[in-house]
Amino acid sequence: MTVIGAVCLPQLPPERFRDLVLTADEAGLDELWLWEDCFLGGGVATMAAALAGSERLRVGMGLFPVPLRNVAATAMEVASLDRLFPGRARIGVGHGVQDWMGQVGARVTSPMTLLREYVTALRSLLGGERVTVDGRYVRLDGVALDWPPLDTVRILVGASAPRTLELAGSVGDGVILAGGTTPGQVRAARDIVGDGQIVVYLHAATGPDAAERLEAERVRWGYPTLDDRAVAGDTAAITEQVRRWADAGADTIVLQPTPDDPSFDDFVQLAAAVRI
Repeated sequence: MTVIGAVCLPQLPPERFRDLVLTADEAGLDELWLWEDCFLGGGVATMAAALAGSERLRVGMGLFPVPLRNVAATAMEVASLDRLFPGRARIGVGHGVQDWMGQVGARVTSPMTLLREYVTALRSLLGGERVTVDGRYVRLDGVALDWPPLDTVRILVGASAPRTLELAGSVGDGVILAGGTTPGQVRAARDIVGDGQIVVYLHAATGPDAAERLEAERVRWGYPTLDDRAVAGDTAAITEQVRRWADAGADTIVLQPTPDDPSFDDFVQLAAAVRI
């Protein structure tokens, strides 16, 4: 069965986050996904809060921008989350928005090289290995976690272009595809990443003004059309439409509200009612 989740957009004020987690938990949502967008809420803090606020909810970070974080620090945080909340934290990493990375002095010449070195080292650290590496960007000298995860933590890689998809398939455990990904692009990603997991964000809206809000998203993201890039309607209509992404090979479909959705709580309840 394809897992259905929802994005908690970082535009939600942090002080409202706890109530949204309770809503998601009570509604029976399978997965709540978070973004570490600059310069909004911090990823580790929000993940920990969401996991602590529920006994069953899985929480995904899609994604941590790797130029912002030393790989050893990321490994420590992820390992702690996994030991505190076994099996409920889903981790995604990516090269980040380059303009934002430039703003904080973390932009690199070769984001792909950094991402490959980073995921490789992160996997080894989370696997309990002692790691020494002298890469172009990642350098570790005999680093090992004292408290590694008790079980395997899968590392997903944010990707869209073929080269990054190939990297996700070769050094990661799967891929996170951004909103605006069509079913055809999901199929193409499946051909590249093979048996790796595919998580895809899907623009969604409900209510009488759904079409207008999604059109604003089309303009914001520069899509030529909303065809095959968004779903709208009530629970039954959205369920029927979402099947196309599931049939294309998505393992997890994460419904993404518009930033001006009138009620993120209602959106989470809608997502929880969708079953494929």
